[in-house]
Amino acid sequence: MNKNIVLCGVGGQGTVLASKLIAQSAMEKHIPVMTAETIGMAQKGGSVFSYLRMGDNLHTPMIPKGSADLMIGFEPAETVKMLPYLKEGGSVVVNSCATKPVTAMLSDFDYQGDEMIAYLQKKVKNLTVVDCNKASMEVGSAKVVNMILLGAAIDTGELPITKDELKAALASRLKPQLLAMNYRALDYVAGLK
Repeated sequence: MNKNIVLCGVGGQGTVLASKLIAQSAMEKHIPVMTAETIGMAQKGGSVFSYLRMGDNLHTPMIPKGSADLMIGFEPAETVKMLPYLKEGGSVVVNSCATKPVTAMLSDFDYQGDEMIAYLQKKVKNLTVVDCNKASMEVGSAKVVNMILLGAAIDTGELPITKDELKAALASRLKPQLLAMNYRALDYVAGLK
């Protein structure tokens, strides 16, 4: 079973690490994986997106428009921007909390993200909206947004990996003192149900 996944956000949110963790978890299960990332402006708060494809007979990491099974949106406007990649009936997991883009900071433009969430609610049937600011405060760190969103994405059933498999990938990449908090973040959304 092939899966096409798009992760999108802005620099500093952990989008690339999230993509690498999904890929590593899939490879541990002997699922073929291809990835591609755009991170050019990431350090300046610019757009970051990753294409991640899993399954057999993959020839390119690029995902054609209208074919993503799952989109993980770290920022509402970036998610709306990448929405053409989602297939009909695909799932979206999105952070409800906006990160004000550099262009908005330089102008009087007030961007809160609510209008982007409202747009997604109209356009996406399988939408999971996560208040990552609230979740981060309850978990104890703003640096775990990626794990909160990955936990919610696993809960959709669109990822062929489990939270335990993702925790194993985390253990191979993070310092031991960071693991407990990241594990709590990964399990956060399940705790809400």
